[in-house]
Amino acid sequence: MVPWLASDDPFPPVERALGASSGAPGLLAASADLLPSRLIDAYRRGIFPWYSDGQPVLWWSPDPRMVLYPREFKVSDSLKKTIKRVLREPQWEVRVDHDFAAVMRACADTPREGQRGTWITADIVEAYSTLHRAGDAHSIETWFDGERVGGLYGVSFGKMFFGESMFAHRSDASKIALAALVSHLRRHEIEMIDCQQNTSHLASLGGREIPRKRFVAHLQGAVVKPPIPWHFDKAVLDDLLAR
Repeated sequence: MVPWLASDDPFPPVERALGASSGAPGLLAASADLLPSRLIDAYRRGIFPWYSDGQPVLWWSPDPRMVLYPREFKVSDSLKKTIKRVLREPQWEVRVDHDFAAVMRACADTPREGQRGTWITADIVEAYSTLHRAGDAHSIETWFDGERVGGLYGVSFGKMFFGESMFAHRSDASKIALAALVSHLRRHEIEMIDCQQNTSHLASLGGREIPRKRFVAHLQGAVVKPPIPWHFDKAVLDDLLAR
């Protein structure tokens, strides 16, 4: 049975999450609250919230865990051409933390194949915006001719980045944001991006599954390291062309 957490109850060990044979593999606990302090504690333990409107807050820690090692990011020939164009044409910009909440809302409003509705509820936007104001959550945004056309957001503690969601309103706009993020993280020797769940899109970019035990072991050492700076622009993409 999945435990119900009162506001002051600690998370159970992640090893107690439901297994692959259950109807909800990775489900660890449920609660009524989504307090920023609870959210911070969750990420530092390898736990994240994922639920829909009308449901309690559901907390997950799947095994295996989908991750992307920045050094394994796949830059296809077509993406290289896109990056060269972005670097060459002044209409293209990469902005960091320009409007975090707007990126979250864009992720929520973007239709996704096989998915009805969104898990990015108003409560989720409010909670992550609180983390953003504290410097613990960030948006990387792709702009073209003064319009935001793609981006992503996630949470960062120490030398660990937890990717949450991305959107694109123009071809490859989310890939540009991810490529810029990957290059920035490589510069600061961040070894792993948490991708949470396996998707074919992430796998095509170099993401892969690892055992939860290995993920948590890396996480414990990474989150206690000093935080990295969060100031960069599209020039960071040049690093990916030098490989």
